[in-house]
Order: sequence, then C-alpha cells, then structure tokens
Amino acid sequence: MIVYPNVKVNLGLAVIRKRQDGYHDLETLFVPYEGISDVLEIIPADDFSQTISHIQATYAGRDGDGAPKLAQGISPDGKLMITIAGEQGIDWDPLKDLTAKAYYLLDAEYGLPAVKIFLEKRSPVGAGLGGGSADAAFALRALSELGGQSLPAATLAALAARLGSDCPFFLYNRPMVGRGRGEILSPYDLPASFYRNYRLEVSVPKGITVSTAQAYKGIVPREAAVSGSDSGASGTIGPGQEGPDNGVIPLEEILALPVEQWPGLLVNDFEATVFAEHPALAAHKKELYERGAIYASMSGSGSAFLAIYRR
Repeated sequence: MIVYPNVKVNLGLAVIRKRQDGYHDLETLFVPYEGISDVLEIIPADDFSQTISHIQATYAGRDGDGAPKLAQGISPDGKLMITIAGEQGIDWDPLKDLTAKAYYLLDAEYGLPAVKIFLEKRSPVGAGLGGGSADAAFALRALSELGGQSLPAATLAALAARLGSDCPFFLYNRPMVGRGRGEILSPYDLPASFYRNYRLEVSVPKGITVSTAQAYKGIVPREAAVSGSDSGASGTIGPGQEGPDNGVIPLEEILALPVEQWPGLLVNDFEATVFAEHPALAAHKKELYERGAIYASMSGSGSAFLAIYRR
C-alpha cells in the first residue's frame, strides 16, 4: 500500500494560555496543502517493495551536514523493518520515527502482522508544516487497513492524538479549526470565492529550521498579554485577544473577512519569538508582501511561510 502524506498550513495561530499539564491551548485553522507530500509505503513483511530500489538509488551518501540520506532499523521483536530516506539527511533513529510509533501503538492495541515501512521524506523537517504528523496519521490509517481493522476516523483520531497534537487533523485532511493542543477539531468551510479568487503558495527558506521548543521559548500567551500579567506582552491583535475598537475577535470572524483585511488581525503568535531568533525569516515575510502577496504568515512554529495572492 502506497500513500502520499501531504503537509498543512496554519491560517492564524494563537497561543491562548499555558495549561497546568505544561501544554498550551491554541487556536488555529489547519488547511491541507497538497503541493508538498511524502511517499509512504507499508507492506506485509514477506511482500516485495515497489519503492526500495528507487530509494536506494536516489539517496545514497550523506547530506551537507554529514547525516546519511538513508537509514534503516529493525525492531527488537523483528516485526517492524523501517527505511527512511530524504535529501535533508536522516539524523534520527528510524525506530523512533512517528510512523514507527504509529505501528507500535496499533500493534499494542489491536495486534498487527509484521510489516515493512518505506518512507521517502520530501517535506522539510522543522518547517512547521506537520510533515511528521502527516506521516503518522497516514500510517495509522494504512496499518489499520492492512491489519484488517479498518478503524473509523474518530477511533484513529483518538489514537493519533497520542502521537502528536496535530496528527488527528491529517485523518480528516480538510480545513479544520483546531483548539486545545490542536487535537480538538471543528470543520470549517472556506468560502468558494476563496478558492476562486486566490491562490496559496508555500515557501521554505533554506538553511533555517525551527524546533517547537525554540518557538515556545519566551512566548507570551494571549490571556497573559491581555491581563497585563507579563511585561513582555506584545500589542499583536488577533483571535482571542482584544483589538483597539472591536474587543475580542473570534478566529472564525476574522476568517470571514475579506483576505485583504487579514494582515494585522490573523496572526501567528510564534512569529514574535522566531523572528527575534531568525531575522532572515522576518525579511522573508516582508519580501513576500513586496512580491505581491495580500496576506503572508509563518506556518505553525516555522520556518515555512504561506502567502496568498490574487488569481
């Protein structure tokens, strides 16, 4: 079975509050973006792979940082063999990849046959596009079918939430408002005029990766900013925060406005911390506007950007 996990972008990303469990409550609109996708093949252990020869021929050697472009692992019980390849280099243990964790999770809950996983990473790592989460979600569904369970989306989503906050979104793979840690999802329909009048592009500046932990460093949740309990609060306006004249602006109300009105209202709170660490990303956003974007924003925790242009 071969599937193509696509990435996502975030339209707005508000960090509302820090929770007692150490996580943060967020508010965002997840939108699937099919312009970038990985290739994921999962087969029974005794079947022949359609992708292994391509992977071995394409990803020989190491990347510019010395990381191997191809890595393999076999689980201690021998039930899972996983091969991961990518131009960025594979500097993590394949057996700790989210696709492997998806296998372990389903195997523990339902029992799975021995399998081989082949993952070709085409999505950038550390760019805020959720490529790893997409791989995990697509792997859960494929493994469920391969194992004969064909679990419903709601069951798979509950399992996906145990792998990562934005993993459940990829099981639905349509625009969804995400709240909580990102796992509380509500369908949202962008108007037909959005797709008719605008085009969305994704760009990823080379040579810059941003870890989620780095993006959260120094972040000021909006409730703290509004209450004035943190002297480092910024004046950014957006969903869940007080505006100058119109009070609290719900995310859905901002999204309902013409795209031309989104700048300054529909914001990604991580830009404040990430731009301070990486000025080149701030410069990239400015350049997108200079190229004619009517709305531009960092996606997720960065470093990827989305830009919306008139058709």
